[in-house]
Order: sequence, then structure tokens, then C-alpha cells
Amino acid sequence: MIVVATADFELYHEAVSALRERGVAFTTIEPGDPIPDDADVVIATREDAVDLGGRSDVTFVAGDPDDPRAAVDEALAVLRGDGGRTIVGVDPGPNPGIAVLVGDMVVAAFRVPVEDAAGVVVEEVAGEPDALVRVGDGDRLKGARIISDLSDLDEDLAVELVDETGTTPYLGAGARGMADVLAAVNIAHIPGERVEEREIEPTEGELQRIKDESRRESGGELTVDESLARRVAAGELTVAEAVEKHRDES
Repeated sequence: MIVVATADFELYHEAVSALRERGVAFTTIEPGDPIPDDADVVIATREDAVDLGGRSDVTFVAGDPDDPRAAVDEALAVLRGDGGRTIVGVDPGPNPGIAVLVGDMVVAAFRVPVEDAAGVVVEEVAGEPDALVRVGDGDRLKGARIISDLSDLDEDLAVELVDETGTTPYLGAGARGMADVLAAVNIAHIPGERVEEREIEPTEGELQRIKDESRRESGGELTVDESLARRVAAGELTVAEAVEKHRDES
């Protein structure tokens, strides 16, 4: 964990803001207070005269009030070691592609049902000091659900919405089924706009697609009404759950 232990207002304010923006676990103490047991890095000025108590497991980062964010970058580099920042790309859809990158290396890839996507992402970034999730904007409804689920599971996790135009590659022979995962890798490399939620008003076409999907889900037996379709669009229900509710209410 990062500890900010400075009496310098500029360094304190900017370092705390940067750590919050990046979803990093940290705490603050007065320069003369004991260093917490779970501390890994301490950010302070040299003038703060912080006493590490002889602890070799804690790294001191000397912050410059004129460039506070450089101290945050250095502290995060210490926590990461030599690996680099963990960034997760998500290509939304009924079965989103998920790619986990550390630095430029893909270390894990998944393709899971949309209702499981946020849980997989949160599990993969657990313990990472400043993980970032980038979600493509192509499937508006599925993307909004994933962003909402991520916020519910980890409100401090940094999430960006990315323009995913051109991220789905051409697939040659033998690569069937890889498009979503490869698109997720490309999405992970594209800076986006920081978001905490994505409010979507479904279009008539999107609602109709949900109704059509419900008919397929029920084997042609029924089509959910608009109120249930809207709940599916909002991520409150899966199509299968909406079909069951329709049956129960009929």
C-alpha cells in the first residue's frame, strides 16, 4: 500500500488526487506518525523527515511539490515491479472478449457470458495497484451493463470508455471465434474517457432485438413485453430471466 506522509499542501493534494483517479489503495498520515504495517511505499518530501523505522520492506519516494504526479508514478512503479501497468480490454457483446495485459504482454484472455464479465475482470485485477479497464463502445447496452457491474463490484476501479472503431481484425482460416478476444486486445491499447456509469436510453431497434432474442430463448414460445425488454436493456435482467418472468406473470 502507498502512504502519503507529507505536510506540503501541494504534494499532498496532487498525490491524493492522482491516487484516487487511478483507483489505488492508499492512506495518509502525519510525517511524524508511525508507518503502517502494510505500507510498501511512502511519499513525502525530504524536508518532512519521515522515519521508516529501519524497515527494509518500505520504499521512500521523495516527492517534488512542483511535480507531484511524478512521485505517484514512481511509487506505482515500485508496487508493480518490472511488469508494468495492468490494463484490461473488454469488447462488449453477449459473450464479451476480455484481454488482460501487463505492460504490452497479454497474460490472460477470456470469452464469457456478459453477466460474468465484470466478475472475471475484477478477479483478474485484484491486488494490482493501479489497474485500468477499457471498455469498447460498440455494443451500447452490453457495455453499459458491464460498466455498471464493475462499479458495483469495485467502485474504485478505474474504467475508460473507448472508441472501438476498427478494433475487430480480419480473421484468417482457423481463427474462428477469436474476433472478440483480439478486439479486446486492441481496445486495451486505446486511451478512452474515464467513466463511472453509462446511462443508455435503448432505441426501438435495440428493444426489438431483445424481444427477438427472447423468442429464440423460449424456442418460439413467447416474446417478452417492452417493460421486460427495458429491464434487460438496463442490465437488471438477462434475457433468460426476462423469459421466466414473462412465463410467471402470464
